Amino acid sequence: MERFSFQALVGAAFLMATSAIGPGFLTQTSLFTSQFLGAMLGIVLIVIALDIIAQLNIWSVIGSTGLRGQDLANKILPGLGYVVSFVICLGGLAFNIGNVAGAGLGLHILLNIDLKLALGISGVLAILIFVSKNAQGLVDIIVKWLGVIMIVTMLYVVFKSQPSFSAIFSTAGEVTQNLTLGSEMSSSMIFAILTLLGGSCGGYITFAGIHRLIDAKITGKENLPQIRKSLFIGISVSGSMRILLFLVVLGVIIHGGVIDKNDPAASAFRQGAGLIGYKIFGLVIFFASITSVIGAAYTSVSFLKTLSTLVANNEKRFIIAFIFVSTLIMIIVGRPTDVLIIVGALNGLILPLMLLIILIASCKKSVMGDYTPSIILRILGLAVVLGMGYFGISEGLKNIIKLIGGFLS
Repeated sequence: MERFSFQALVGAAFLMATSAIGPGFLTQTSLFTSQFLGAMLGIVLIVIALDIIAQLNIWSVIGSTGLRGQDLANKILPGLGYVVSFVICLGGLAFNIGNVAGAGLGLHILLNIDLKLALGISGVLAILIFVSKNAQGLVDIIVKWLGVIMIVTMLYVVFKSQPSFSAIFSTAGEVTQNLTLGSEMSSSMIFAILTLLGGSCGGYITFAGIHRLIDAKITGKENLPQIRKSLFIGISVSGSMRILLFLVVLGVIIHGGVIDKNDPAASAFRQGAGLIGYKIFGLVIFFASITSVIGAAYTSVSFLKTLSTLVANNEKRFIIAFIFVSTLIMIIVGRPTDVLIIVGALNGLILPLMLLIILIASCKKSVMGDYTPSIILRILGLAVVLGMGYFGISEGLKNIIKLIGGFLS
């Protein structure tokens, strides 16, 4: 395989993973770990399994056809692609406001500068990446190395926080019992799964990597083994980060620490590894956020460029404008933590809709040509659609309305 193609495959994997690993990822994982303790491991493993099923379906269909999500939607029902693009871009913008906030907070912690100045610098840094002539190649390199640095620094904090693995495994089975026996915790656990899955592959996130591969012209059924390899690299990165963060938070709690619900990830890092841990948190959240800014902007605009020649001919300008607007709104409005939890849950509602569109497309020979996706994979995908759709409406909406009410009050 050509060197550029290999770079694009790895870049797509890390673009997807680092799009997921943003400030919302850090906040949600830390908050739910403080709530469920060792049982959170079971929740994380369920989320990773559902993530694999959903993304395998999406990447296989889009990768084999070479059609972006919005173009597949238009082939199923003319005009549906425009609706999908609007929903994805709106969710991407909302998430990107929080991403900019996370990057600004990281710089504020690292450099001890004014928060609004840090927000402005973060926005400018992200914009500079897309100003360069070889923006796509630069994105591949940046998200890959920043992702590696995040994992290494997280390993250090896990080592310092010294989690008790026996305590983890003795309580991890509780999640299965709670979910199957209808206990009082089952409703909140389902909401946690919905929110975390939305943060892993909901909204724009799952399309970040595969749309990057389309731009690199790595499509067709002959390239599916490489496309799926790229996907599994990405899920391995995001899943590893989720587990490492869980270990950090649980280690702090086991040793008597108290997690601040207003800033759960930062308090876990500080208590787990002292001032150095707090500075590492600044580094991690800055890297996680700036790569998520890149992923959200790139992917959101990719949903528009096949629907509008204006966007297609001015892609870089629209990406830069997307980042600029996100930064400006964050500086003016604030309250990123509430926004991130709400949008993560909303992305969990978007996921079954997008996956359903993909599954319908996978059954149409006029779309798929001579490639037929695995029937087992499609059945598992349908199970995810039905399960996430049902629980998203019955449990997720109730919690989302409650969160929005608290946000507006």
